Amino acid sequence: MNDTKYESPEYWASLIKMSLSRFFILHVLNQQSLHGYEITKHVSSLTNGCCAPTEGSLYPVLKEFTDAGMVNLTTQVVSGRERKVYTITSAGERAYQVASAAWREVAVYILGLGKEE
Repeated sequence: MNDTKYESPEYWASLIKMSLSRFFILHVLNQQSLHGYEITKHVSSLTNGCCAPTEGSLYPVLKEFTDAGMVNLTTQVVSGRERKVYTITSAGERAYQVASAAWREVAVYILGLGKEE
């Protein structure tokens, strides 16, 4: 059986952007505590929109990070509205450092491939 999804640029872009989005969520939370909309805006600004998570993909990742103890969730009331604010934990900071090193290592090879062509 021949699965043509592997020949689809959208398939590969989706996989890459999903991984990078998770990395950039940790990155912006490593800089400051933010609520969901702010996380999306910061990641979008940082990546020129390339890896900004959608609302549908952001909150499952934040729940996973919270369940894993990498992010703490607090609720703040701002102008009468509740906001969930996410703060990176020390475990999240360590995970971010490991992720940064892994992406740096891989980026060297990816950038090197572009020079060969």
